[in-house]
Amino acid sequence: MMASKAVEQAGNNTDVVISIRGLRTAFGSRVIHDGIDLDVYRGEVLALVGGSGSGKSTLLREMIMLQETAGGSIKLFGTEVVDISEEGARKMRHRLGVLFQQGALFSGLTVLQNVGFPLREHTQLDDKVIDALARLKIVQAGLEPEAASLYPSELSGGMIKRAALARAMVLDPELLFLDEPTSGLDPNSAGSFDELVLKLKDLLGLTILMVTHDLDSLWTVADRVAVLGDGKLQGVDTMQALSVSQQPHIREYFE
Repeated sequence: MMASKAVEQAGNNTDVVISIRGLRTAFGSRVIHDGIDLDVYRGEVLALVGGSGSGKSTLLREMIMLQETAGGSIKLFGTEVVDISEEGARKMRHRLGVLFQQGALFSGLTVLQNVGFPLREHTQLDDKVIDALARLKIVQAGLEPEAASLYPSELSGGMIKRAALARAMVLDPELLFLDEPTSGLDPNSAGSFDELVLKLKDLLGLTILMVTHDLDSLWTVADRVAVLGDGKLQGVDTMQALSVSQQPHIREYFE
């Protein structure tokens, strides 16, 4: 595994927000992850990449406690989340925001109702306060205020991503997970979304783990990139370092 000076400095100077050790994932006899070790540091954007079937989204789902592991450890903010209790998972999810690949908006709810949904599920705030907070996040995510009254079927692909991002941020998370955030977007929309992610990261002090196959996003957004292949972590480094790597799995992905 690669270890650049930037990574070493991050490990020495920055809190570890996600710590994965010896992670194993299997579906029957098929092994997806076989001994994954990975750290994500506070305030960075770490991108997770790999070929089809390498287990990128599976690893993300394990980190957000939606997928069981076959062994190993995953710690968020120093707390073990493998086999965590339901109550422990509920409390931990208050500190996380998740943007799923297709947005996962509720089709029968307006944007305002979708964004406010986590607040209604996890807080005792009254409806007026929830609506006010949801409207703030809608604008923060780059949507016009008028979008609050629209339903998902009335939104463009880029608007769906932004509405889903607003919902992911509504509980003011410390750690944000993005699953293929620019998938299905045209280059201009994807570039605008990347700029928004960087702006929000700096504004809100977010730590971000992003699953993506978008090379432009990797160059624009990622501080470090982790490459999965053959059940292993093949390398973790900056895009500059990985793009000139001679490691076969890494070269194959970036060629």
